[in-house]
Order: sequence, then C-alpha cells, then structure tokens
Amino acid sequence: MKKRCFRAADTAGFAVGAALLAVLVGCLVNSSGQRGGNRGSPNVQVQATVAVQDDYDYFPGYETYYSRNRHEYVYRDGNNWVRQSAPRGVSASVLLAAPSVRLDFHDSPEQHHASVVRSYPKNWTPPDRNRAVKDDRKPDDKGDNKRDNRKD
Repeated sequence: MKKRCFRAADTAGFAVGAALLAVLVGCLVNSSGQRGGNRGSPNVQVQATVAVQDDYDYFPGYETYYSRNRHEYVYRDGNNWVRQSAPRGVSASVLLAAPSVRLDFHDSPEQHHASVVRSYPKNWTPPDRNRAVKDDRKPDDKGDNKRDNRKD
C-alpha cells in the first residue's frame, strides 16, 4: 500500500509540474508567435539625429551671414534667402577680411534680419579699439610718469 501512495503523489506532482511548464511556455511565446522569448530578432528602428546649433557672423557691408558650423553663406537674393558654400559677388577671403560681428541667435538669419540690419547698417565698422586702450606706461623711480604732463 505504501507503494501506491508514492505513485499517487508522483502522478500528482507530475501533473502539477506539466501544468506549470505549460504556463511558462505560454509566457515565452512573443507577440509575433515565435517561441523562445528573445531568440527572435526584435523589429527595432533606430534613427540618429544630430542637433547642430547655428552660429552666425554678419558682414554688414555685404548683408551676408556666415555659419561657422555649417560652413555656408546666407544672403537675400530679392525676396528669397539663399544658402551657398561661397559668398555672392565677392571672394571668401575679401569677405572674411571685411568688418563683421558675431551674432548671438541660434536659428535662421531670416528670423532676425530686420533687427540685425537696424543694428549694423552697411557702413558699420567695429568701435576703434585704440580709444579703449589705457596708457599702461609705468611710473619711473621718482614717482613721476614718463609722459610729460606739463601744460603749454
């Protein structure tokens, strides 16, 4: 009789184990109907996006912008805005030697052109840096400045 008791327990354990195995196998079937969980390759699309923040120098004499990041010149041609790898009507070396101002906006010049032109008209030149330089001559041993301060 003891043998039958173990046989009944073995059969019950086998049935519970089979039911548990069926539940686990059912969980491993993914949405595409494939078995094995991660064995199938997932359908994933990856798209890389690079965000480049625009930065512009403006050349008032030519009403031309230059993007340092994009290495392109932006200017108006009639009512249209043009983006080119070379400036219009002047060589890049001549343009880059002309007075310019670094702008602090980071989107397209079209959005700011009206205020830029008001701030920097065609005849704009940078402030004279020589006026802002201080007289940095050192006083001599007597405590006098080397510069002659006498009034004539």
